[in-house]
Amino acid sequence: MVSARPAVQQLPAYRPGRNPADLAREIGVERAVKLASNEVAFPPLPAVVEALAATAGETNRYPDNGAVVLTAALAERYGVDPDQVVTGCGAVMLCQQLAQSFNDPGTGIAFAWRSFEMYPLLARVAGARAVQVPLVPGRPGGPADTHDLGAMAAAVDDSTRVVFVCNPNNPTGTAVRRRELERFLDAVPADTLVVLDEAYREFVTDPEVPDGLELMRGRPNVAVLRTFSKAWGLAGLRVGYLVAEDPAVADAVRRTHVPFSVSTLAQAAAVAALASEDEVRRRCAAVTAERERLTAALRERGLDVSDSQANFVWLPVGEEAVGLAAALESRAVITRPFAGEGIRVTVGTPEEDDVFLAALDQARSTATVA
Repeated sequence: MVSARPAVQQLPAYRPGRNPADLAREIGVERAVKLASNEVAFPPLPAVVEALAATAGETNRYPDNGAVVLTAALAERYGVDPDQVVTGCGAVMLCQQLAQSFNDPGTGIAFAWRSFEMYPLLARVAGARAVQVPLVPGRPGGPADTHDLGAMAAAVDDSTRVVFVCNPNNPTGTAVRRRELERFLDAVPADTLVVLDEAYREFVTDPEVPDGLELMRGRPNVAVLRTFSKAWGLAGLRVGYLVAEDPAVADAVRRTHVPFSVSTLAQAAAVAALASEDEVRRRCAAVTAERERLTAALRERGLDVSDSQANFVWLPVGEEAVGLAAALESRAVITRPFAGEGIRVTVGTPEEDDVFLAALDQARSTATVA
């Protein structure tokens, strides 16, 4: 009998957010609201739709494996050499390539916990140790929701090959600020790669939260991950990218690239999106304004919601998480629960968020009566 590696057999299945059409049919309503996957609620950018239409006739051919046009556009945007840029099938694929490129079995991958749920899974697949450093309260009396960079620096040892810093952090939405992040980067040994995972960078409004690409300069052991799936609205096309200060880091990641994994359509769409930056900025501003409204509404309801720097908010409801998420789902609102910890709620349109708030009020009222 053929058996997979034990580490693979023990991997939990990744659970994407439910399809809202499926839920609507299941519970017999016209429409369900999905606030589970941190997508933007806006439709694709007009330039993206045009690029897809113009490129569709080329899909009988393999894509440009080096994504040369997209790589050049990213290099120009950030003032780096194209050799410092790597594109991939979403940022999560680049996370996997990083683990494959730098971790031998038994070496360590360090990250905060809770953070992006794929980090420990990727460590297992690579045969590496997952070094999980607990979050701490980001404010006095608040929930544990923020990176403890001092503890993370202390957790790095001779076997640690990669450290992920998710900033803003998924799923809590909190972010570490410049002074503490600079102190952390200076403390990490030069032979350990620090990856600043900035999937939600475009939604940051706190001026004290640094742009990782600025901190990367002059630090050869630092790289920055970003994605087109969130602010740029290309979640269905899967495009992410890595920018590394040291071209040798980018070269190593490029060597583990699955050929042609960024499609022709995805590359054309990403280039068109970059050329639509003004519209993307307007959309991000609308998201962050709605984020503030949603945060205030949740606080008015007595929920201890920290300031988010992403396009979602975190409800630290502890053991109530799974039950509350199920109650919301029964009312046609899909969120993302993390058992025993909290619920992540994507910022939707004002209408969607009002539906969520009404469902939340009903669910909590029913629970109180029960």
